[in-house]
Amino acid sequence: MKNNSSFIVSEKKLLPITFVLLIVSLLSGTVHWGVPNLTIYKQINLLFHIGFGLLVCVVLPIYCYSHFKRIIGSRKPLVNISGIAAALSAIIYLGLSIIILYKGHSETNTILFDLHKYGALIIFLIISLHIIAFKFIKYKKQKYNTFSTIEIKSTSSFIRSSLALCFGYLLIISISGLSLNLISQSSQYKPTPEDYETPYGSHPFRPSQTETPNSQLIDSSFIANSHTCIECHQDISKQWLSSTHRLAAADPTYVTNISLLAEKKGIAATRYCEGCHAPVALLTGELTTGGDHGGIKNTPANHEGVSCVSCHRSTKSVHLDGVASYHFEPQSPYLFDNSDSTILSGINSLLINLHARPHKNDMAQSFTKEPASCATCHSQFMDKEMNDWGWVRMQDEYRSWLASPFSKQGDPTFGGKEAQRCQDCHMPLVKAKDPSANRDGMVRSHRFAAANTMLPFLNGDKIQLQETIDFLQSNKMRISIEEPNREDAIQSSLTVRESLRKHSETPFYLYLNETASLNVSVANIGVGHNFPGGSTDINQAWVALTVFDAAGEKVFQSGGIGENEILDPSAHIYQSIPVDRFGNHVWKHDLFNMVGRTYKNIIEAGDTDLVTYDFIIPSWAKGPLTVTATLRYRKLNTRYAKWALKDLYTPLPIVDMARDTLVIEVLKEAAAENSD
Repeated sequence: MKNNSSFIVSEKKLLPITFVLLIVSLLSGTVHWGVPNLTIYKQINLLFHIGFGLLVCVVLPIYCYSHFKRIIGSRKPLVNISGIAAALSAIIYLGLSIIILYKGHSETNTILFDLHKYGALIIFLIISLHIIAFKFIKYKKQKYNTFSTIEIKSTSSFIRSSLALCFGYLLIISISGLSLNLISQSSQYKPTPEDYETPYGSHPFRPSQTETPNSQLIDSSFIANSHTCIECHQDISKQWLSSTHRLAAADPTYVTNISLLAEKKGIAATRYCEGCHAPVALLTGELTTGGDHGGIKNTPANHEGVSCVSCHRSTKSVHLDGVASYHFEPQSPYLFDNSDSTILSGINSLLINLHARPHKNDMAQSFTKEPASCATCHSQFMDKEMNDWGWVRMQDEYRSWLASPFSKQGDPTFGGKEAQRCQDCHMPLVKAKDPSANRDGMVRSHRFAAANTMLPFLNGDKIQLQETIDFLQSNKMRISIEEPNREDAIQSSLTVRESLRKHSETPFYLYLNETASLNVSVANIGVGHNFPGGSTDINQAWVALTVFDAAGEKVFQSGGIGENEILDPSAHIYQSIPVDRFGNHVWKHDLFNMVGRTYKNIIEAGDTDLVTYDFIIPSWAKGPLTVTATLRYRKLNTRYAKWALKDLYTPLPIVDMARDTLVIEVLKEAAAENSD
């Protein structure tokens, strides 16, 4: 009896504490799931929920142990079964809660949060059943009058205590939220300085086409914060760190060009480029006298390039002509965002991990999944305020994609049943251990593989370089040498009935000393836009044709690389040649001088280009001839690369995108037969 009475005393002490913790945990959980928006009050409530939940993990098992010790041997089957069920389900539930606290919220473990959410209701019902069963048995042993006076008072007291507890909790949340709202929340926007220059009109971002709510500048902590993304999204961050997007402002050729623009037209003019290459500099108001453009080393804009948030918080396109024509809105802040304190930063990470839905809604904008989001920077024009001449359309991958078979918005000549977006090619699904991974553990690659082999080559990034080479060689372009069929071709000098011939095709061959004419077709079968795309004025794509005889002697060559890495001037090349108002070649990519083009050779998606080569078969050639046609690509022509890279220049890699080979017999032309 003494031992049992000690358990009664222990249980009486633990009961009110356990009761308070359970009620507050249930209440805070209900508030969390019931309030839809991410507010400071909801986040404080979540912190209280976590705190009280951890206390429940400690107190509830102790209470259950004390309670079972006291009632062991009791012969009340319904009470015992419901009590055991309540205890076991509560212990399992608490274990699940610890797992959730450790793992956080991700796409692959959403079911854990659903179990946590609905499991609380199930446990509440089981505990209620246990209490009702206990009360029912107790009532049967008591007289009705006793029940009327004692139990009703007890129930009323319980209700009053619960209501008071709920009111007190909500009051504490309100006071805490109001206090933190006053002292700790930084603004997402910053005032425009009085000396901020606006030479292109009153808009703070012109000539860039970027917009923000009410044209406000953005506080740097809400855009230059990719390091906070890296903490959780490590696999995706590794991809992004190698990408051309991340290096958009640090690219040494860009540094040369943006510095030239700042020198010639002033730092405000750099907004034209920086909206895409260094949005951090543009949106934070750096691009005015005294500020730093993205080409300046060790600045946030230079380090971030196209930052995580600059893409993920682009909510819509202003128009589809490009030049950074996106609308940027800062994300909804979590408590202690960008705090320098280790503790507060840890609390911030905890809140995001455990309440990731608003974070996902903020960052996984549906707009970023649309090709139009790419158009905001991968389309471009120059107008009079920049070139002092007039409006000129430049690169426009979006419109060429729209016109292609892959968009399914035109009259396709070939292609699959489904439309293919920019993201489907340049951001394929890859395996990753990431909170945002889908249920198959896949994420969209943030390497953004395309055609820039120069940056990973200079940086010694072998993985990114190989990814880029693999992308270029992924059967998106084809090259074919047509057989040189000839009208005078014969298979035999003997007269043979046509029905006895084994071959339906005319044989092909060449004669010594004759002029051969070979057709080479280059087909754009898989690029979702024009080939080549991007900066066609400084990149090189061309056809290299070689003809060797059986002894390995060169018979003909076009498209070779000569001394000083200069491409054969006679090569069949795919490029554009921009010119200034005086007709001079704008070869330094100083496009603010561009008013038009003297030459542009591209292959539209789904189209084929036919190239004809004429050359003489020398008398010394030994048959057969081996003809090889290769479609080659090099990021940057040598003249521009040497100027832009300066001391960093080294011969840049050349990628063979497609190749075809044809073996052709060489005959000695027979002497004319005497008809006598």
